[in-house]
Amino acid sequence: MSKTAGIPDISLPDPSRWKALVFIALAQLMVVLDATIVNIALPTAQQDLGISDGNRQWVITAYALAFGGLLLFGGRIADLWGRKRTFVTGLLGFAAASALGGAATGEAMLLGSRALQGAFGALLAPAALSLLAVMFTDAKERAKAFGIYGAIAGGGGAVGLILGGFLTEYLNWRWTFFVNIPFAIVAAAGAYFVIREPEGARNRSSLDIPGVVLSTLGLVALVYGFTRAESAGWSDGLTVGMFIASAVLLAGFIVTESRVKAPLLPLRVITERNRGGVYLSLGLAIIAMFGLFLFLTFYLQVVKGYSPVKTGFAFLPMIAGMITGSTQIGARLMTRVPPRLLMGPGFLVASVGMLMLTQLEIGSSYAGLILPAQVLLGLGMGTAFMPAMSLATHGVRPEDAGVASAMVNTSQQVGGAIGTALLNTIAASATTAYITSHAAGAADPKLLQLQGMVHGFSSAIWWAVGILVASAAIAFTLINTGRPGAGSVTAASGDGVEDETKVPVIAH
Repeated sequence: MSKTAGIPDISLPDPSRWKALVFIALAQLMVVLDATIVNIALPTAQQDLGISDGNRQWVITAYALAFGGLLLFGGRIADLWGRKRTFVTGLLGFAAASALGGAATGEAMLLGSRALQGAFGALLAPAALSLLAVMFTDAKERAKAFGIYGAIAGGGGAVGLILGGFLTEYLNWRWTFFVNIPFAIVAAAGAYFVIREPEGARNRSSLDIPGVVLSTLGLVALVYGFTRAESAGWSDGLTVGMFIASAVLLAGFIVTESRVKAPLLPLRVITERNRGGVYLSLGLAIIAMFGLFLFLTFYLQVVKGYSPVKTGFAFLPMIAGMITGSTQIGARLMTRVPPRLLMGPGFLVASVGMLMLTQLEIGSSYAGLILPAQVLLGLGMGTAFMPAMSLATHGVRPEDAGVASAMVNTSQQVGGAIGTALLNTIAASATTAYITSHAAGAADPKLLQLQGMVHGFSSAIWWAVGILVASAAIAFTLINTGRPGAGSVTAASGDGVEDETKVPVIAH
C-alpha cells in the first residue's frame, strides 16, 4: 500500500498492539480512579493535616485546574515529542507526585502534590488515547480496543469510590495516593518495552506559545469559576469575573488558532461536525454523571448510613452496566450500525435510569430503585461512551491525534467540574427552599434536614435528566457518519478535510 501525504503505511498492524492496550488501559484506570478515590479519603486527610473547611475543596480543585488547564498543551506535546515518550514521562511524574502526596506533612505539600498529579495526568491522558488511535487501524479491532478503553473511562470513577473506601477504612488515607505508584511503574515499564509508535505520525511544527497561554488560562478560569460558584454562589464578583475572563481568553484562543501557522488546536479538529458532536455530547453527559456520583455518595452515607466500603460496593451495578454496555453492546454493534444509533439511544437509556432516581426519598429501597436505575445508567453510558471515544479520533490526521485525544479529555474534565458545581448548587438551593417552607410544622429538625437534602438531590437530578436528553439530541443531529467499514483507512486531502478511503480487505 502506498503512503498518502505523510500518513504512515498501516497495512501491517503492530504485532504488540494488544499487549500495549493492557498498559494503556492500566494508565487510564489510574488517572480516572484518582478523580474520585481522594473524595472518600478527604475528610480523614483534612482532620489529619489540619486543613480548614474553606481550603479542603482545593485538594480536589488543584488537581482539576492543572489537569483541565494543561490538557491541550499535553496533547500537543504528545504530537510533537512522541506519544510513547510523553506517556512514559507522564506516568513516572504521576508516580512521583503521588508519593509526595502520600508523604504530605501539611496542607501546602498536599495541595502542591495534587497540582503536580494534574499536570502529569494532562501529559499521559491524551498520549494514551492517541496511542490507541494510531496503533489500532482495523475497524473491528479498533471497536474492541475502544470498548475496553471506554468501559474504563466510564466506570473507573465508580471503582475509585470502592477502592477509596477500602483504603481509607482499613489502611490509611495516604494509601489513596501510594496506590498509584505500582500502577504507574508497571504501566511505564510495560509501555517502554512493548509500545512501538508508528513512524511518521508526529507533528514537528513549532509550538504555538500564544495558544498554550490563552487555552491554559482560559480553561483554568472556566474550571475555577464553576468550582468557586459551588461555594461562593453564582453572583459572587470573583465567580462572574472568572467566567468573563474565560470567555475573553478562549475567544482570543480561537482567533489566534485561525491565524497562526502551526496552531496548538487546529480548528479542523473541532469544526468537523462528527468530532464536534462527540466533544459536545460527551461533555454534557459527564456533567450529569459527575453530579450523580456526588449525590448518591452523600445519599448512601448520610441518609442511609452506609460505610465508605459499603457505599463503594453500592456502585457496582453501575460499573457492571458500563462494562457490559461498552464491551458487549457498543463494541459488537459499532462496525454494524452508525455511531449516532449507539450514542443517541445510549444517552436516552441513561436518562431513563436518571429519571427513576428523581423519585428518590428517605425510605427508598436500594434493590427496588437505586440498583435498577444504576444498571440502566451504566448500560446507556457504556454503550454511548464506546463509539464516542473511537469517533473522537477517527478520521483525524495522525499528526493531530494527540490534540484530538486531548479534546476528549478536556470535554470530560470541564464537564466534570461543571457538573459537580452546577448540580450541587441547584441541589443546595432546593434544599434550603424546602427546609424554609416546611420549618414551621416540623417536629424533628434532623428528619427535616434529611428530607430537604433528598428533595434537593431529586430536584437536581431532574436537570441531569434534561442534560442527558440534550446529549442524545446532539448525537442524533450532529453525528452523521456511517458505520466504519472494516479495514478503512483515513486519508487527508490537501484542503485539510479528512476523507475516508475504503480499502478492500482480502478475506483469509
